[in-house]
Amino acid sequence: MDRFRMIFQYFQSNSESVMNGICGLLALASVKMYTSLDFSCPCLPQYNMAYGLGIMFVPPIILFLCGLILNRQALVMLEEWRRPAGRRKKDPAVIRYMCSSIMQRAMVAPVVWIIVTLLDGKCLICAFSGSMDPQKFVGFANVSTEQVQQLLAKVPCKDDELMRNSTSRKAVSRYLRCCSQALGWSILLILIIAAFLARWLRPCFNQATLLQARHWSNYIDIEQKIFEETCCEHSRLFAHKCILHFFESMQQEIRLHRFSLPREGEEAEGEEGPLQGITDQDQVNKLLKTWYYEKPPLDVS
Repeated sequence: MDRFRMIFQYFQSNSESVMNGICGLLALASVKMYTSLDFSCPCLPQYNMAYGLGIMFVPPIILFLCGLILNRQALVMLEEWRRPAGRRKKDPAVIRYMCSSIMQRAMVAPVVWIIVTLLDGKCLICAFSGSMDPQKFVGFANVSTEQVQQLLAKVPCKDDELMRNSTSRKAVSRYLRCCSQALGWSILLILIIAAFLARWLRPCFNQATLLQARHWSNYIDIEQKIFEETCCEHSRLFAHKCILHFFESMQQEIRLHRFSLPREGEEAEGEEGPLQGITDQDQVNKLLKTWYYEKPPLDVS
């Protein structure tokens, strides 16, 4: 259990390489999930669009939330944004940098899912086959409006008896698949151009501000982790001391059973230092409240 906790804490660290690896794994997982998905369009006019768009956009929302959950810096950023200023001012540039970094990593897997679905074309065919203009395709001229809607809704179902050998179905399906793939490649091209411009135009901006924001965002994360570790150590020592006080009334029985409590000097030497004179629950609560509302200024002089 301890080993699992250590591995989980390691993957929740602020290391950019680890977070990039997690984003890559989520992206690969999204592709694997889509390829193993049993896509079955209902082929009903009232359900096709909901099903097609649901498959296209609901899993990306889930992947986006997973990306936020796995990124420890998301919680750190929210805490930094919501905390009172106290004795330490809040830097909006640091919060913006953290938010930008979090969003970029969390959006990788959802964007991969959407692009893969568009390049495949099944979702778009299912969602918009019933919205096509029947006048553009032969085979729907002498059919009533209600029957046209039924036939268009059955376009994704190539195994249907009515549409199995229909050239109109193939034409509508081919047209929508071309539109879907064109949209997918366009989105991919736009993202690549945006990444290229962001990469090569970054040196044109103030690098000192970027370095400061990156440094203090890492500092906030490391400070939070060290504070949590210190609180755990403090809690262990405080609990140990409380248990020793609880057993003071049983010292006679403990001696009879050849157990020994630490001597007063040893206890003071080993635990009084880290506890810093804290002796009750109210003092601990006051300490934690002071840390939250009045964090010390970043000055060690």
